[in-house]
Amino acid sequence: MSQNSPAARVTLDNSATIAPISPLLFGGFVEHMGRCIYGGLYDPGSAQADEQGFRRDVMRALRDEMRIAIIRYPGGNMLSNYHWRDGVGPKEQRPRRRELAWRSIESNQFGTNEFMEYCRVADIQPMLGVNLGTGTISEAAALVEYCNAPAGTANADLRVSHGYPAPHGVQYWCLGNEMDGPWQLGRLSSEDYAVKAREAAKMMRLHDPDIKLILCGSSNTAMPTYPDWDRVALETCWESIDYLALHYYAQNYEHDTASYLASAAQFEGHLDTLAGLLRFVRAKLRSKHDVYLSWDEWNVWYKDTSGDGRWQEGPALSEEVYNLEDALVVAQWLNVFLRRSNVLKIACLAQLVNTIAPLTVRGEQLLRHPTYYPFVLVSNYAAGKALNPQTVAPQYDTVKFGSVPLLDVSASYDEAHDSGAVFLVNRSQQELLTIEVAWQGALPTRATAIYQLSGSDPKAINTFEQPTTIAPRQLEGGPIDNGRLSLHLPPLSFTVVTTNGYARSRR
Repeated sequence: MSQNSPAARVTLDNSATIAPISPLLFGGFVEHMGRCIYGGLYDPGSAQADEQGFRRDVMRALRDEMRIAIIRYPGGNMLSNYHWRDGVGPKEQRPRRRELAWRSIESNQFGTNEFMEYCRVADIQPMLGVNLGTGTISEAAALVEYCNAPAGTANADLRVSHGYPAPHGVQYWCLGNEMDGPWQLGRLSSEDYAVKAREAAKMMRLHDPDIKLILCGSSNTAMPTYPDWDRVALETCWESIDYLALHYYAQNYEHDTASYLASAAQFEGHLDTLAGLLRFVRAKLRSKHDVYLSWDEWNVWYKDTSGDGRWQEGPALSEEVYNLEDALVVAQWLNVFLRRSNVLKIACLAQLVNTIAPLTVRGEQLLRHPTYYPFVLVSNYAAGKALNPQTVAPQYDTVKFGSVPLLDVSASYDEAHDSGAVFLVNRSQQELLTIEVAWQGALPTRATAIYQLSGSDPKAINTFEQPTTIAPRQLEGGPIDNGRLSLHLPPLSFTVVTTNGYARSRR
């Protein structure tokens, strides 16, 4: 650490807002993969299980700490060969299947109604996917009828016979999953997918015209058809859908920490490309309809990519162990979500427990990985509207992204609760960063708290034996003098400053 630390400045104006922050940016994704469902959300044999078999410790973490607002289910790759009728009705009558996406045995003991019960108990919005791989558009429409129609027709009465007289009222629906991928069962060309998705949407909306539909976009930016796949799908389905899905998993195979810590450039570029595409298609079609983005799979995933369950039930697959640099990448992802909140309205961390997840269970214990903490801090303190931060900071060089600022910033302001928050990542691996945060317009009078997640080793992890090696510490806040606050950001750190007292500064 140098004696003369570099200086940076962040200027915030509470009238310079980007957009309201959608609570659905703080969502998650669970799939019948590995131990995510069986042994994660649902673990009837555990002492942690409630009367429905749901793990209480996991639910508390998702509901009370992470404040997950929406969960996407049931997949993922397995969706493209999943038939929803296998997972409803008396459990003793449900078939055991070979699950082909992850070469595992699917018991179907957890299905649509168990998921709906989980969301109800946890007070989380459900997002269901329909199988547009091996499934038909009639099967997709029948699931909407099963979930959302009142009693009196075949599929709604089937739900009633399963013990659910009232409709589930599912609002958000995904039209398949990653249908451009050669790994996908029932893979389709962009043209064929677009037509199938449009016709599925037509039938689904006839059952419930108020549902919101998410169209498959490209699986990732490395696909040779990106972003033309997205264009074709959008031009065909524009008037039928509400969101375009994007997926991406950050990686650091090269162990190039400097580039990895600049991953926000990749995330922003991805969003900006698709935002431009949305504007193009809307203009080309002369449409008055708006379509937004849903980043319904995002995370770090590269250290454990195991996906072959070898025909076991609930095998351990892709149980990534996350470290400090992963947590700082997750923090930047969340910063980008706020900075692009005008077009991004839904985001789902993939996945939530055990499988590429911030939470891992072992027996009756629950481990919180370093990536868990940035999500908690942002989901708890980002509220109201996202602000447009003006940042001046020293630059550093990266192999992948060229010259990048040492500082990554987002901010929010909630006028209704007279509160704000600033979210700051110091990407430097060695340098303390001294910054000044300066507010214009309505000025906060107090920093209510400062939270800092940091460490000296980017590869540091949490373990069941040492679960808090990487965890945030809370620092004292204090008065803010005339809208100016000086901070010292350690290297490899994520800092959150919460503020209030804006109302008292107004004249």
